This record gives sequence, structure tokens and C-alpha cells, in this order.
Amino acid sequence: MPNGKARAEDVEVEEENDQEQYITQDDIVEEIQIDGDAPMEEDDEDEARDQVGEIGGSGNVEDNYVQHFETHTASVFAVSCHPTQPLAVSGGEDDVGYIWDITDGEIIVKLTGHTDSVTCTAWSKDGEMVATGGMDGKVRLWRRVGKENYNTWEFLTELQGPDEVMFLRWHPKGNVLLAGSNDSTLWLWQLPSGNTMQVFAGHSGAVNCGEFTPDGKRILTADQEGSLIFWDPRSSTPVFKLGAGDARFNLDGITSIGVNPSSTLAVVGGAAGGVRVISLSKGEIVATLGGHTEGESIEAVTFIELTGRESTGPGIAVTGATDGKACIWDLSTMRLRASLEHSDAITTLLTHPSPKAHLLISASADKTLKTWDARNGTLIRTHTGNRGPVLGASLGLEGSVIVSAGDDGSCLVFTTEPEEEEMATS
Repeated sequence: MPNGKARAEDVEVEEENDQEQYITQDDIVEEIQIDGDAPMEEDDEDEARDQVGEIGGSGNVEDNYVQHFETHTASVFAVSCHPTQPLAVSGGEDDVGYIWDITDGEIIVKLTGHTDSVTCTAWSKDGEMVATGGMDGKVRLWRRVGKENYNTWEFLTELQGPDEVMFLRWHPKGNVLLAGSNDSTLWLWQLPSGNTMQVFAGHSGAVNCGEFTPDGKRILTADQEGSLIFWDPRSSTPVFKLGAGDARFNLDGITSIGVNPSSTLAVVGGAAGGVRVISLSKGEIVATLGGHTEGESIEAVTFIELTGRESTGPGIAVTGATDGKACIWDLSTMRLRASLEHSDAITTLLTHPSPKAHLLISASADKTLKTWDARNGTLIRTHTGNRGPVLGASLGLEGSVIVSAGDDGSCLVFTTEPEEEEMATS
């Protein structure tokens, strides 16, 4: 995980949305504490399953995963579920990836060719191709063979250019792949040809994170030196750039970013625990959010699309940090709606697709994942079974399952739906 020491800022709120706004503890609408979710104790790993508090009370619970994949021989760094099929791709410290069936844990194909840890995995939008990225700088592509089933895959091509691959993102509407590199460059390729479309060279440090805007028209990337750059994919010249030279934007390195569904706002998290809201149309800071502990890195940002009476214009953002907190923010008011708790660092945040877009998944170094109702901060289910920190996670089968990537070398499959008895008492 990225490391960093930081400051969270507490200053006054500017009332006008067009001006910069600052959030203090006085602006918290409600902070919800979930009873009975006991913190993880630092005991023997064999007793880990008995040290997780029972949902809605105290006591012990059985592991509740429904399938497992334990073929990796070292930490699993990344996992991604297929857009439509019961498949996952995982990559790990053992320098290999696997496509496997999440219903029975069977290997579909072993993805070889890397000479260092596989740290990134990603399916194309249509699920016909899959990419793996590694610390060796390689991006390797496979594609499905035939149209009858998803059991046969062939190696397509190897893309080179990055020094060490930090992340992979497919375009939301086409077969274009983006990669961030440890050497400060960004690469954009057209698939299946593998032709390089663009090399972006505006960063000064490792490009830790990047996203296509949901409308597919722009790219937002950030680096460990604290620069945020907004790109037009057709040009190597930035649309705008914010950097640590602006004291208001000094985040001690940027560790996570997210873009709201309407592609108008970005939430940027720093290694120092700071969070900034950026207007993508104006290229300026519109708010500073101060809900996390000073010096704790913001590891994940996601957005929730609520509908009907719950919808809030610019949207609902969630930030997760090494302080174990997930903060849910209403971006129409820049206020904190709820604060959710793990007993160790949050590593991943996932949002459920419609029609259950109010469900939020958090994964943590405390060896658990949790499903929450983001509308009110209620804990719906705790997912247990990993014997080490959960380093990543992915939603599959229209959000009905979560697959975890574990530091213990395993991938576990959980259902996101609550037990019937839990539903009855909620």
C-alpha cells in the first residue's frame, strides 16, 4: 500500500458552491457507530475466524465464503470479475495470473509470461479480452477463442513501454487500454491491434492512479509527487494540471482518485489523509474534506448513484483510508453523511450496480470485507474467511458476489446479499 504522512485541514466552510469550501467537525450531519463489530485481535492466524465479531452482536461466526481459489503460491495483489460470466482473473506475487471459475474454483487458464509480480488485472468492457500488468513493466493480453463458451482463451499480445505497471483501466465504451507507470509516463493502446495511441509525459513521479471519466471523454491521473492531470485522450497536452506547489492542494502525494457519474467532479485522496473535491470543468478546488485521521493515507475512492429521493445532484462519494474509516460524503452540501469502521486499513471500496446501488463493499487489512447500506451507514453483512489482509476485491454476477484478493494467497467468493434472518431483523 502507498505510504505517507499527512495533515488533515480544519478550516471554515464557504457557503457558496462556486467558491472553495472547507469542512470542519461542526459540519458533520451524523456519525454512525456500528455496535458489536469487535476489532480484530492480533493473535494466532489459526484463530482469526473466531476473533471477528458477530454481525449485530458479540460472539463468534463461522467463515461465510461460498467458494475459494487457492492456486496462487504467494500474496494475491489483484482480482477482477468478468462483466457477465462467472469468471475471475487474479494476479499475484508468484508472477502469474489465472482465469478461474468462481462457482467451483476450477482453473480455466494459467496466464504466464511475467517475470515479476502481477499487480493489475482488468477485463475489457465486453469481456472478450483480459489484461494483466506487472512489476516487470509488461502488459499482457489474452482473448476468448470462439463464441460457444468462455473456457478457451489464447495469448494475444504483449504491450511494452512502462517501467512498472501501477494500474490498468479499460475505456468504458471501447477496446482502449490505459496504463500508469512507475517512471511517470502513461500509455494508451488500441486493442486488439496493440498499437500505441498516446504516451502522456506530464507527471514527475510514479503515476499511482488513473481513471477514464464515466462518459469516456477524458482521463484523470495522479502521481506520488502530488500532481493531478486532466487529459484529452487525443492530445498529449494536459487540459489542466494541479500540483503540490499550490499549498491548498498539497496532499503529500496522491494515492487515490475517483470521478462522479456525471463526469463533473473528482475526489482526490492523499498520502497525508487529506481529501480534495475538484471541479473538472473549471480545473479548481471546490472543497476540502477533513474526515480522516491526520497522517493516514486515503487508499480508495468510489461513488454511489442513489436514485429517487436519495439522489443528491453531484453525487455521493466514499473515501477509505488506513485509519480504518470509510467516510460517506454528500457532494451537494460537502457534508459527512456517515462514518463506517474497520479495525485496520481499508484497502478497497466497491459500489453495487443498479438497482441496488445503495450497497457499498469495503475490504480491509483486518481480514474482512463488509457490505453496508450507504443510505444510512447500516452494516448488512461481514464477510469472513481470509487469513491475512484483503488487498483487493471485485464484484461479479451483477453485484451478487464479491471476490477477495488475499495476502494469504487465496481468493474467496462471498455473496453480497444478507442472510434471510439478517433481513428479517434489519
